[in-house]
Amino acid sequence: MMRASVRLLCWMMMACVVAGTTNGAYGAGPADSDLMQWRAARARQLSSPDGWLTLVGLEWLKPGRNSVGLAADNQIRLKGHAPDHVGVIEVDGNQLRLLAPEGGFSKFLFLNGQPAQEAPLVADDGGKPSLLSTENLTMVVLKRGDRYALRIKDSQSPTRTGFRELHWYAPNAKYRVTAKWIPFVPVHTEKIPTILGTTLDMPAPGLAEFTLDGKTIQLEPVLEDPGSKELFFILRDATSHTTTYESARFLYAAFPDHGLDQPGTIVLDFNRLQNPPCAYTPYATCPLPPYINRLAISIPAGEQRYSH
Repeated sequence: MMRASVRLLCWMMMACVVAGTTNGAYGAGPADSDLMQWRAARARQLSSPDGWLTLVGLEWLKPGRNSVGLAADNQIRLKGHAPDHVGVIEVDGNQLRLLAPEGGFSKFLFLNGQPAQEAPLVADDGGKPSLLSTENLTMVVLKRGDRYALRIKDSQSPTRTGFRELHWYAPNAKYRVTAKWIPFVPVHTEKIPTILGTTLDMPAPGLAEFTLDGKTIQLEPVLEDPGSKELFFILRDATSHTTTYESARFLYAAFPDHGLDQPGTIVLDFNRLQNPPCAYTPYATCPLPPYINRLAISIPAGEQRYSH
């Protein structure tokens, strides 16, 4: 009965852990409570009406006119509740434009929350991307390398409506470490590989160095964008062969105590390791770990593989 009660409590908090128990746990204090709240919030975010579980398509746009809609004569076919002919996305070099289909825009189509009309479109590399929406679908244009793609989300997708709870390792204080921060002066650019076979140029401000199981380990974070207020670690460890997502896991951490450009310390809480979007949908474009972050040791902490 006790084990069943523990499992029920874990499920309610969306933070199920191995065997329903904790090993070397934080305890019942504020840190443990904060971690559980964070894990529950992560499950809510993933399964929200615009979360990663709603992603149902990533369609590459060709130069020229790309017709979009439910009908079979469209170059990009939609599923779900959508107009037969949503419109045409015209790609002219680096310029994007939404054009009306024959017969005009559907009254159910909106551009940035307003009834759709012909207008330029902004991709995700130009600031806040333009948002096309219907009854249950949302669409934005992404730029990946020198190509554009239409990302499609469906709030009624089976991956969302059939969502199962996330699975986590038990919280373990051993995997919350204080690392030495070794800054790069100047910051250098790291080429981050992606699941698409492309690379991303991302600023790498330094190294986090710590000891785990008697081994000295260095991890290299990057900044997701120039205005980032936290460090982004893309890593893989030996658990990827058995219990965690095969390609990578992500970890976010606050900046070091003395800033990015000075030696100092940084706290890495591997209990907050999380799966990338690619763990839930084949339509995400995820970064992969740089070579230095492909670890031979196991870090049995954080999020485990998602069961579809």
